[in-house]
Amino acid sequence: PDLTGHEKFGLGNVKYNISRIHVTAVELPSASISLLPGSGIKLVIGNASLTIDMNWNIRTWMFKDSGRGTVHISKVFVTAIFSTLLDNPGPTSISLTSCRTTSGDIDIKLNGKS
Repeated sequence: PDLTGHEKFGLGNVKYNISRIHVTAVELPSASISLLPGSGIKLVIGNASLTIDMNWNIRTWMFKDSGRGTVHISKVFVTAIFSTLLDNPGPTSISLTSCRTTSGDIDIKLNGKS
């Protein structure tokens, strides 16, 4: 979905819109899934990266600009634990018990008219 909003900075408001968000690359060089006896599943993803392309525009009382942008997030580490209810008579259900995510580097490139 598009991201639209405004923020107050100094002497005025900044209105922004980020649209046409598109994930162009995902790399998962290190990923593993293991069973946790009696409790569920552990997912570990290490050193992952993600690249996103988008359109952006910004408007203030003084100027406006728009263009294309790319965001590259790298050194992403995720550890998630899912619990399962196996002895339930209905369908097996899975719920997220805990999740920890860290990212090391974020590179943002904005190309605009200004």
